[in-house]
Formats: sequence, structure tokens, C-alpha cells
Amino acid sequence: MAALTSIPHRVVRRRRAWTKTLGTIREDTMSRINTNVPALQAVGRLRVNQGDLVMRLERLSTGLRINRGKDDPAGLIASETLRNEIGAIRQALENSQRAINVISTAEGALNEVSSLLQQLQGLVVEIANKGGLTEEEVSANQLEIDSILTSIDRISNTAEFGGTKLLDGSRAYTTASADTGALAHIALYAARVPEGSSRNILVEVTQSAQVAELSFIGTTTSAVTIEISGVRGTDILTFASGTAIADIARGINDLKDLTGISAVVSGSNALILNSTGYGENEFVRVKPISGNFIEANNGSTIQDFGQDAGVLVNGQVASVDGLRVDVRSSGIDARFYLTEAFGTALSSTTFRITGGGAVFQLGPEVNQNAQVSLGFESISTGNLGNAVAGYLRTLASGNTNEVSKNNTYAAQVIISEAINQVAVYRGRLGSVQRNQIETNMNSQQVALENVTASESAIRDADYATEVAALTRAQILSQATQANLQLAIQLPSQVLSLLG
Repeated sequence: MAALTSIPHRVVRRRRAWTKTLGTIREDTMSRINTNVPALQAVGRLRVNQGDLVMRLERLSTGLRINRGKDDPAGLIASETLRNEIGAIRQALENSQRAINVISTAEGALNEVSSLLQQLQGLVVEIANKGGLTEEEVSANQLEIDSILTSIDRISNTAEFGGTKLLDGSRAYTTASADTGALAHIALYAARVPEGSSRNILVEVTQSAQVAELSFIGTTTSAVTIEISGVRGTDILTFASGTAIADIARGINDLKDLTGISAVVSGSNALILNSTGYGENEFVRVKPISGNFIEANNGSTIQDFGQDAGVLVNGQVASVDGLRVDVRSSGIDARFYLTEAFGTALSSTTFRITGGGAVFQLGPEVNQNAQVSLGFESISTGNLGNAVAGYLRTLASGNTNEVSKNNTYAAQVIISEAINQVAVYRGRLGSVQRNQIETNMNSQQVALENVTASESAIRDADYATEVAALTRAQILSQATQANLQLAIQLPSQVLSLLG
């Protein structure tokens, strides 16, 4: 014991030096050789520093701040929610682009049909010039008309996208309970119908459609010349004194294709002039040029205008031209024609949309508000036109309105209606593309940018922060390793006590 007490100052000095080196190491552990507490403490700190170093390296190598749940549990939940939303938005954008491709394909086919109809119109006008054509030329033009009609049917049956027919009517809406005695033709361009259900459409006539009408009573008391005008044109007729009412009516009817005015005899001596069509654009005007025309039963009125039908569709006011109804409200975009009997009476009818159409999912959430439904109507020659004027197929050889058989006026009316139908079809598809799909894409693109930025702020690593933290972790790790080496050497210092 005497030997041990002879060196107390050296031991104290060494203890103080070791304490200054290790900082937190308790002085009473330095003389223990069985358990190296300073080394254990250094190992613990080294494990922490090495773990932090590995984490920083992982974040820099992956670019992510959150690589597993323990990195930030709440942040991981928020990030995964945003990632799910990002995926849905991206798919919605892809769906929108595909919808545009479908519409573009359909419009390309419609554009070709429109060109064919323009050619058809030119052929009809050419055939009408029979004074300058031979029978062979008329027949050749009729053959060309037949060829054009065949081409239109071919386009209708072959236009497709991804193997799906677009314009043959297979993707049109289906209806039920439609009264053909009230509605002559129904074209549905868009409609919101609950999935697996149907939708009722109520059509109410609140104002009857009327033709323009003038009535006259009496007979011609002298030779008379009159000018009659209608929506199609003007002509001048001359009748001898005492011409019978029936003969006057016949003379007017012979020109109805040129003037748009027909005449009927009512009773024994009443002559009624009517426009051949309904609506406020139709009119009848009679102007005496010479002689005394039969006495008018209209006071001083020598002209009259027709009246459009007033129509409500599911309570919404529809746009009406004569008997043609267009409605773009209440989640429906449609055109249909009223029959003469239905459109001239105050009445109502109901039909159901039972399904069909093409549904495009444009938003990230699957519901009707994020969907656009379109009806791709058939553009075959049996569907272009209407029940009132006639359909395009009737212009072919052997049919009721064969153009080469003096039906040029009727043919022109039918073709004009077909051209209008195709133009409306294209316009409505274009409207959906521009006003619904493309605007939705712009909105979804902005949403994608914002949500992606939010997800990035939560999950992505900040390079500057991580590099600074990595440098700190490297320094701490190296310092801890150096201290660990010193701590390992501490027990051997006790040997100096043995002197």
C-alpha cells in the first residue's frame, strides 16, 4: 500500500487529462479494467452517427426524404394520399387526350361526308339545267349521285377508333316509348343518364306551329296579273277573266316548288294560300299587278307570316324553327322534329333515354360530374335528312326522289338538310372538345402541378440540407471513431499504476 500512495499526483494528473479528452466520461470509471464504459459510450455515439450518415447518403442517392414509414409517419401518409391523387389526375389527362383523338377521328369522317354532300348539291343543280344536258349526261350524273350515296354509307360503316365503330349508330343513345306520331326524328348528341338507369324526357307544345296563310273569296272579274312571293321565291301569274277558283289554285300549285306557296279551294269560291312550311321565316305575299283580283277576305292585309311552335323540354324553353326543335339544357343536347299533327296542337309526349352513348372519364374522381357523355349518331343515307323533307337515300336510282326524274327541288331540300345536320354534328363535337375536354385538361394540368409540388415538398429531399447534414455526420463519425480509439486504450493506462 505504501507503494501505491507514493504516486497519487501522477494518477490525478492522468485522470484529469483523460477527463478533458472524453468530456462526459466519469473519473471513477477510468481505473476499471473489466468494463470499458467510455468505449461503450463511444460505440453508442458511433452507431448513432453512422446511422445518421447512412440515412443522409440514402436520401441523397434516392432523392427522397421519406424512404420508409419511420422517416416521417405523418408525412408518409400525406405523401401517399397525394401520390394517389397525382396518379388519378395523370390518368384523367390521358383519358382526355384519348377523347380528343376519338372526336378528331369522327370529325375527320364527317368532314369527308360534308365534302361529298357539297358535290351532291352541285350535281343536283347541274341536273336541274336540263335544257343544256342530254339524257345521257343526266343519267351519268345520276350514277355519280348513286356513287356518292354509296360512299357516304361506306364512311358511316367504316369510321372507327381502336376497332370501335363511331358513325354507324352503334354508339348512339337508345330510346324507348318515343311516339312516332309526335316526334318524327330524334338525334341525341349528349345526355346525362345515371348508370344502369334511364331518363325521362317530357316534350310539351305550348304554342302551336302555324303556316303563313291568306284567304280570298270570289272570282276574277277581269283579266288579272298577280305576283306571289314565298320563302323560296317570287313568280308572276296571269289569269283570264272568269277563271275558276280551282284553276287558279292549280296554277299556283304548279309553281309551289319555286315559291313555297300552295293553294287549296275551300267551299265553292274560297281560295286559301298557305306557305309549304311552318315557322316565322315562312310567309305568303300577294301583290296585284293589273286587273281586279278576287276580293280578299283579309281586309287590307296582303301578306302573312307563319309561327314557330313553342316547346318546353323537361320544363326548359327549347329553340324552335318551325317544327324543328333544338335543346341544349338540363343535361341534354338534342335535335328532333315534331310531326305536323303534334306540332300544331297544344299537347305533350314523353320518351325515355335508356342508355347508349360514349362516356369519357375526364376527372380523377369517378362520378357523373367528371364525365362527358356523347351520342355518335349514324350518318348513313337512311339517317341524314328528316321524315318531313325525306332522307338522303331516296335520291338514289329507283327511289321516290330519284334526281334524274324531275325531283331536283326535293333533292336540294333534302341535301340542304343533310348538310345542316352534318355541320351541326361537327359543331357540337367541336364544342364539347373545346369547351369541356380541353378546358378540363387545362384545369387538370394546373391541379397536377400544384399537387405534385405539394407531394414533393413533403417527400423529396432538400439537396442543400442533406449535404450539410451529411458533412456534419461525417465529421461526427470521424470524431467518434477517434474517441473510440482513445477509450479502448484507457484500461491499458491503469497498468501504469503498477509502476
